[in-house]
Amino acid sequence: MAERTATIGSRVGLHARPAAIFAEAAGEYDFEITIAKEGEPADEAMDASSILSLMSLGAEYGQKVILRADHPDADTALDHLATVLETDHDAE
Repeated sequence: MAERTATIGSRVGLHARPAAIFAEAAGEYDFEITIAKEGEPADEAMDASSILSLMSLGAEYGQKVILRADHPDADTALDHLATVLETDHDAE
């Protein structure tokens, strides 16, 4: 299983707009990708392509999250998704 740690880059956290951007990016992959706050058990990880899951995660600016996937293309996908999370989508 591949795993990446990413730091939330949007100044207001993983709220509506950044969550929608991330969920759309995660939904482009045809395999399951999960997200959880750093330090939470893996069994509490949520579906990374679900905007509702992302909103309920409550990840704030600067907080670390863990992305996981078990697929041959997981490393490439997680690298891309970590970059999406680390971008400030609220910058003007």
